Amino acid sequence: MEIRNLGASGLKISAISYGNWLTHGSQVEEDAALACVRQALDEGITTFDTADVYANTAAETVLGKALQGERREGLEIFTKVFWPTGPGKHNDHGLSRKHILEAIDGSLTRLGTDHVDLYQAHRYDHETPLEETMEAFADVVRAGKALYIGVSEWRAEEIRAAHALARELKIPLVSNQPQYNMLWRVIEAEVVPTSEELGLGQVVWSPIAQGVLTGKYKPGEQPPAGSRATDDKGGSDMISRWLKDDVLTRVQQLQPIADEAGLSMAQLAVAWVLQNPNVSSAIIGASRPEQVTENVKAAGVKLDEATMTAIDGVVGDVAERDPAKTQSPSRRDFG
Repeated sequence: MEIRNLGASGLKISAISYGNWLTHGSQVEEDAALACVRQALDEGITTFDTADVYANTAAETVLGKALQGERREGLEIFTKVFWPTGPGKHNDHGLSRKHILEAIDGSLTRLGTDHVDLYQAHRYDHETPLEETMEAFADVVRAGKALYIGVSEWRAEEIRAAHALARELKIPLVSNQPQYNMLWRVIEAEVVPTSEELGLGQVVWSPIAQGVLTGKYKPGEQPPAGSRATDDKGGSDMISRWLKDDVLTRVQQLQPIADEAGLSMAQLAVAWVLQNPNVSSAIIGASRPEQVTENVKAAGVKLDEATMTAIDGVVGDVAERDPAKTQSPSRRDFG
């Protein structure tokens, strides 16, 4: 397993991290989830990402159980705060001081640890002053409940403002967690240059576009039974944007490139995001241990310039590059 620094910080993490967004506590039974985490550990993954909202807190509980007994100093555990949890009352979401300080305690209890290595703002909160949010994160760090602070799906100007406050408060804001893959490149124009300047690294999610970049979805055909596109617990909503014949046709054309590189389609997709020097880690998920084994083989792979150019030529204009597509919801949408 390749090990990289998280941005310009001294924290080292595995280039491939394991996340349990759409699986643990929801789509995958607990025994299978535990087996996937065990396989991740066996493959050298040390970085595990979750969030309180995943399966309405159940994902944190499952991950905590899966990591029980592991040497804590040998793990990097990440979680997040923002989205509604619990009964969904008016303070059960957002980045207010009240919600952050209550949410971190809940996450630590479920994860079975006294601290997380990285505590992330899951979206930007337009309803709370940024100063309040950053001061609350500073208190979390000073209490020893989180070692580093990160954000997720924040725009470049939001990251810059948060970084300035973090410097004043003397807390380590070190990362952003955006969606990033061959088909979704909205961070490249603004977020990546800003992050490079400020010393933040990207911990990217959906490197295989919820499975689309594996090539298993074919143009003009129904999705395979049991695939994410047929899941009614949230998976099908996220993947639907890619299930268009023009996109799926381009994806099929990536197969010869993967073959030439000696990689599976999934490995090519994960390796591609890791070529970006601002990407510190790519988050993979799994419903079966063998998926973990396959995807970790992308760690340390170097794609040559000809391969990268060929991928760009195939994907072309079906890739989304508009920075404005990075958006955070209003808390008013939660009721």
